Amino acid sequence: MDATEAQTACFEAGIKFGSLYHQFAGTPVSPASADSLARAMEEAIENQPYCESVTVDVLVDELETELADSAADYTELTGRFVAVEMTIDYEGTEVRTRMDMQDGYPLMRVVDVAPEP
Repeated sequence: MDATEAQTACFEAGIKFGSLYHQFAGTPVSPASADSLARAMEEAIENQPYCESVTVDVLVDELETELADSAADYTELTGRFVAVEMTIDYEGTEVRTRMDMQDGYPLMRVVDVAPEP
């Protein structure tokens, strides 16, 4: 049985999330470098096939809270410092996805699957 276009589009979204998270987890990040890191993450993932758009928001308030009692001016990037939205388009099927913290875990999930109008 062949995968449907919607199933393949969801698979592609999963590949992009895995790449994004595991490529950048552990990267040194500070409030000052948050924007440039977010843009680098977006541009890296947008290079992949079927990726229509990626929006990465490095949560500066969360970084500042983490660093408030630290001697360092940076920390390592983890899922709790990032919110991500992606749109994948595979053969006319559009998948919208999101990653954000849910109960202390960076949950990556499909928000919507729809054929393009």
